[in-house]
Amino acid sequence: MERWISAFLEAQAAELDAARNTRLAYGRDLKDYATWLGRRSEDFLTATRDTVEAYLTFCEAQGLSSATRARRLSSIRQLYRFGHEEGWRADNPAIRISGPGRSKRLPKTLEIEEVDRLLEAARDKGRRAEDQIRNRCLLELLYATGMRVSEMVGLPVAAARGNPRMILVRGKGGKERMVPLSPPAREALADWLRARDAAEAQGQKAGRPASRFLFPGSGAAGHLTREYFYVLVKQIAVLAGVDPAKVTPHTLRHAFATHLLAGGADLRVIQTLLGHADLSTTEIYTHVLDAHLKELVLKHHPLARE
Repeated sequence: MERWISAFLEAQAAELDAARNTRLAYGRDLKDYATWLGRRSEDFLTATRDTVEAYLTFCEAQGLSSATRARRLSSIRQLYRFGHEEGWRADNPAIRISGPGRSKRLPKTLEIEEVDRLLEAARDKGRRAEDQIRNRCLLELLYATGMRVSEMVGLPVAAARGNPRMILVRGKGGKERMVPLSPPAREALADWLRARDAAEAQGQKAGRPASRFLFPGSGAAGHLTREYFYVLVKQIAVLAGVDPAKVTPHTLRHAFATHLLAGGADLRVIQTLLGHADLSTTEIYTHVLDAHLKELVLKHHPLARE
């Protein structure tokens, strides 16, 4: 089964140019399925449709969400499709299984005033002045562009040179798009580039190689990790007096889209800026705005009070 998973992931990387995070998710899902099969003295070759359905029932009993179960079924289905194409199996036992319906949960967002407090608090987060400048730049960029956090931490420094008004972003599936920078984001970026370049010059004198990333990191990836930034955003939320439970990097992406829509931006424009392949994915922000307006009316309208 390990050979199946390894070959499948290699094909995803080579033929479909699947992102690293996507391959990691496939790997985790398929290893869990393989472990479960092993406990039943079964493997990928012997599993039937009933076996796959039993595994999904097991996942539900473990309390996994419908979204997670749907993703695991998709991983299993694609693995068997690959196995069929390679001639390892004559059928795909998962192809006719209908997955659990995904609930349409509205994304959490933030008020403009809460975002302002986060941006202000980021200026003071960090032991060194260099860290404070970087942290301010991180939040200004994220809120100004609506980038995914993986897109932002992986930005090459070359994309930010020359005081740009727009930045080229490489998104899911290798698709590229241009995102505009607000004046505060351009100012924060310029400040960070000066601090970053000074630190890089000192590092090169000490024998360290120059980094090609806008936000260098000491890990294997060479740049700041998503996990590090996730924790950083939580810490900044505490400093800002904003409930950290409602603040994540993705919440700031949602806030970017919701605030644009509330300001009158066209849904197609927001789709392009977010890098959504399907407009239906972007349309959920209209529901977020409707829910927000309803809450405002029920909270502040005099006739809504008891």
